[in-house]
Amino acid sequence: MEWILAAVALLTVIVVLGLLYRPLGDYMAWVFTSDRHWGIERLVYRLSGIDPDRQQTWRRYLAAVLLFSAVGFALLYLILRLQPVLPFSLGLPPMSPDLAFNTAISFVGNTNWQSYSPEHTLGYAAQMGGLAVQNFVSAGVSMAVAVALIRGFASRGRRSGLGNFWVDLVRANIRILLPLSIVAAIVLIAGGVIQNFAGFTDITTVAGAGQTIPGGPVASQEAIKMIGTNGGGFFNANSAHPFENPTPWTNILQTVLLLLIPFAMPRTFGTMVGDQRAGYALLLTMAVLFVLVYIPLTAFEFAGVGTAPELAGGAMEGKEQRFGIIGSTLFATATTGTTGGAVNSMHGSYTALGGLMLMFDMMLGEVAPGGAGSGLYAILVLLVIAVFLTTLLLGRSPVYLGKRLGVRELKIVSISILVMPTLAIGGMAVGFAIPAVHDEIIASTGNAGSHGLSEVLYAFISAAINNGSAFAGLYANTPLLNITLGVVIMLGRFLPIVLVLALAGSLAAQGKVATTVEMPLHRPQFIVLLVSLIIFITVPMFVPIMLAGPLAEGLNG
Repeated sequence: MEWILAAVALLTVIVVLGLLYRPLGDYMAWVFTSDRHWGIERLVYRLSGIDPDRQQTWRRYLAAVLLFSAVGFALLYLILRLQPVLPFSLGLPPMSPDLAFNTAISFVGNTNWQSYSPEHTLGYAAQMGGLAVQNFVSAGVSMAVAVALIRGFASRGRRSGLGNFWVDLVRANIRILLPLSIVAAIVLIAGGVIQNFAGFTDITTVAGAGQTIPGGPVASQEAIKMIGTNGGGFFNANSAHPFENPTPWTNILQTVLLLLIPFAMPRTFGTMVGDQRAGYALLLTMAVLFVLVYIPLTAFEFAGVGTAPELAGGAMEGKEQRFGIIGSTLFATATTGTTGGAVNSMHGSYTALGGLMLMFDMMLGEVAPGGAGSGLYAILVLLVIAVFLTTLLLGRSPVYLGKRLGVRELKIVSISILVMPTLAIGGMAVGFAIPAVHDEIIASTGNAGSHGLSEVLYAFISAAINNGSAFAGLYANTPLLNITLGVVIMLGRFLPIVLVLALAGSLAAQGKVATTVEMPLHRPQFIVLLVSLIIFITVPMFVPIMLAGPLAEGLNG
């Protein structure tokens, strides 16, 4: 019976996403290819001194991305540091410099790692004017970079530009993210998510004890938190909090919102390059990887050993009763498979092998289906390697969508796939090697032994891949950890963007290559090869450290 319910929950999400796949994917393709500018967009361009019809090379596009992100970081840092002088600050103090640095780079980097309890740290001005704004624009940056790479594949002439970053950013927010968020926020309010400026309310519980209940404009932030695959919670409990996620159906809705844009982006890709078969190949690859995580994760949690799990029908520690194991594992698969680090259960309380599956989902490079925009460009990087190997094995020239994949392209993607594991494992190694950081890490872990190592490993993988979820046993709000993880987040965000735009520029500089024999790069055989290659490339680098962490804990349990 439990597996029937697990299948029904998964099918519910699949059906909704399937119904929206074509209209949303085609709409996003139209948004980024239309020659017409809306009136409000023209006003933004005029006030900003932007020429919306000017094409940018990949270097100019990259410069615009970095400049915009740097300004966003500086403004958010100031908001967090100057919180007491802002309206609706609720009397809360400013963030410390190290925590403000970590938070600012995290939200600008679409990671939303939170080393603090939001309801006791941030007022409404900082939440709405700082964090929520970055939820929109950081997701817009990811989508713009993905579209630039698509244009690289779709370009037909030499010296083609990649579009205009400012136009892509404005359109992503005004035409896609904002309308979707408005609709989602209204539905969430109808489902019981709060939206007010009530501040803190003191009440007396049924047992006679005193309790302070926080309020806030939650639904509006919850909507873009999920749609933009951001993940930062308004409350410390994130989507486990009843004010953020009150019922089982809002839990399914939030799962759908989290996966909506990432799973629709392959349709956008297929429409813009003029070959929907290529889009379907990416979609099926993402879907297969998603299911490959969801099924064993759910199985491990149902099979939790021990008297308490057996009496509860599974490993229910750290999970909300209103969601159960299925609602928790489905949400967890979605959040670790994207850059949306929201949680509706405590990942550190999962079984050892269940926690391993959550790490595995992030180790894949967040391509199952990845973040809004970032998932598409991440899987396209891995696709380039798969196409190169496949065509060479078949004795063909490495060509994909009329673009020749040569030495330059392979160098770029080879470096790109090394960024995340280097930052995660290397950052962790450097942290343990520096005595001061090592001491803070050891003091911050909530558990000893293998589970404590898993907490630290999870944190560094989450930071490097811009996920933002945590094992919850690691107390990361210390000066050195805030700075260390902040630097990992920053490099994990912008190094891949540099390489993706360099790849887009290299592809755009080529003309279309005429091919007499069409390679079957959309058939099931290629999808199986791509899935296998993704796992083979991304996971083995983490095996040694996993042997000392979650695998050791699971085998001993």
